Amino acid sequence: MKRIDFYLDFISPYAYLAFAQLPRALEGLSYEVVYRPVLFAGLLKHHGQLGPAEILPKRDWTYRQVAWQAAAHGIALDMPAAHPFNPLGLLRLALACARLGTPNRHVCEQIFRHVWQGGAAADDAARLANLSARLAPTRDAAGDAVKQELKAATEAAIAAGLFGVPSFVVDGRVFWGFDALPMLRAQLEGDARLEAAWAAPASVAQGTRR
Repeated sequence: MKRIDFYLDFISPYAYLAFAQLPRALEGLSYEVVYRPVLFAGLLKHHGQLGPAEILPKRDWTYRQVAWQAAAHGIALDMPAAHPFNPLGLLRLALACARLGTPNRHVCEQIFRHVWQGGAAADDAARLANLSARLAPTRDAAGDAVKQELKAATEAAIAAGLFGVPSFVVDGRVFWGFDALPMLRAQLEGDARLEAAWAAPASVAQGTRR
């Protein structure tokens, strides 16, 4: 059975779409998923990038495409009252609920729904307190141990070659984005066509640098 490490940040609408679509995208295959919350902003900072919502025209396109993709795939989605927002409380809550080192699908699903269904403010303190009460974490989400775990998880993701979310790692290969789900399935199925795609970067010389 293959193991998929699913790196996510609840701030990302594409991570939400990928989370919702994953069971359908991999239907009929044998696999296990390990959900790994990381700070998307930490990946962006490391690679010197801005987030999609920090570039105004790209922000507008992102929300339009996300709405379209959700409707096309039958995924319930409402934009939160404000975006982007500070996701640290949600990421730490997920880790605080982890009983075996990483949160289970139920915990991640409840947090994703908190953000992407209903249209309320994702970082509202009262809503976050209510969500925490429902999930009943076994550890203090605001404690130093959980904070360090999130930092270490983000650093480990960077070391593994990640640059964005959602990212899926299987067999040492990184698959990035909601639209990478067909490639992820191909990897699990052992599709030989994927080998040519994986070798493609080696044939392209580094061009002009800015």
